[in-house]
Amino acid sequence: MLKSDGFQSTAEIDARLAELEQEKKQLLALREQLQQPPSNTSDSPLYSPEQKIAIFRGLFRGRADIFATRWQNKQGRSGYSVACNNEWVQGICHKPRIKCQDCNHRQFTELNDQIIYRHLAGQQVVGLYPLMHDNTCYFLAADFDKGQWQEEVKAMSKACRKFAIPHAIEISRSGNGAHLWIFFNEKVPAKEARLLGFGLLDKAMEFYPNLLFDSYDRLFPNQDILPEGGFGNLIALPLQKEARLSGNSSFVDNELNGIQGQWQYLANIKRVSCSTLTKLLTQISPNSALFKEQEVIENRPP
Repeated sequence: MLKSDGFQSTAEIDARLAELEQEKKQLLALREQLQQPPSNTSDSPLYSPEQKIAIFRGLFRGRADIFATRWQNKQGRSGYSVACNNEWVQGICHKPRIKCQDCNHRQFTELNDQIIYRHLAGQQVVGLYPLMHDNTCYFLAADFDKGQWQEEVKAMSKACRKFAIPHAIEISRSGNGAHLWIFFNEKVPAKEARLLGFGLLDKAMEFYPNLLFDSYDRLFPNQDILPEGGFGNLIALPLQKEARLSGNSSFVDNELNGIQGQWQYLANIKRVSCSTLTKLLTQISPNSALFKEQEVIENRPP
């Protein structure tokens, strides 16, 4: 004989049967889902570490003979210093008594695939020097920091879209700013890349006259010409694992929403050619005519 199990009426039994039927449907749906091949998630399609490094280095290209690493001391101070093979080597490195720039044993560390892997894996933070020896660059990045950075980077993004310029927006390490990146498929004069950046900023200001653009900090490269004895300004590379775990140092869409599949997104980013850059300068940069005239004068035979 079956026990009542606390049921007082057939209505209660019918209600319980309906619950069981619903639970059965949910379990069947879950079983079907588990039986399917794993769906690609944030890094779909899946890329090997070697493929990720190749994609990364194909976009974020700068000086390969040097790079910087981020440091932080016990007092909470932080900064970047150029990586050196002899750093802290006993009998050779005499920091902090002797500053790096005054050291006769300074031996710069080259930027290679292993360093990029360590950066992406969260084992260190790498700063890239974008200005090459010949005053060219492979990308332009605009830095927005604090203030109304969200609205102002979106305004510059709109200016890029207005002129069909492919670009990418990255939330910075701190989460309180962003970088807008434009990539070139070959080396271009840093002077021209920076003119494009200033022109786009001017257009963004025209579109949004109520924005102050006080969050705009600088362009990378930050110089037209490599300073004598210097390297130019560095920019922190994106997608560092530690920062990504906090939701930062990652790429977002035009409305600053997170992008699923960061590596697929990077693999599909289009780049601006040198000839396209020249055309864009005539359309966008308020100084492009002056720039061309200056080039003619500089290149005129004596």
